[in-house]
Amino acid sequence: MSVTAAEFEVLAEPTRLRIVEQLRPGERTVGSLVSALGVCQPGISRHLRILHKGGFVRVRAEGQRRFYSLRRQPFRDLDSWLHDYRDLVEARLDRIEKWVESEPPDSISPKRTRRRG
Repeated sequence: MSVTAAEFEVLAEPTRLRIVEQLRPGERTVGSLVSALGVCQPGISRHLRILHKGGFVRVRAEGQRRFYSLRRQPFRDLDSWLHDYRDLVEARLDRIEKWVESEPPDSISPKRTRRRG
């Protein structure tokens, strides 16, 4: 599984990330996204095209209306890629936790404050 920088770039833009959050519960129309996010319709449409081209959303036409929803697989791919790094961080946190638990409580002194005067 390989994740490209382009996939991160698609999601890194704040408005696109907000759109993704709005789509989490289910499909939405462009109009409902405009209302929810306070971004003009052409702006929302542009960001949706980028998300669609990046494979993060799907579009369903119903007459003149377009319904957008998230595709699960790209997010699963990102999660899988991040898993290796999550293990790295968790291993370090586990070592810190063991170190803290091994130290006697009286050996950890509170931060001293300097007195003035």
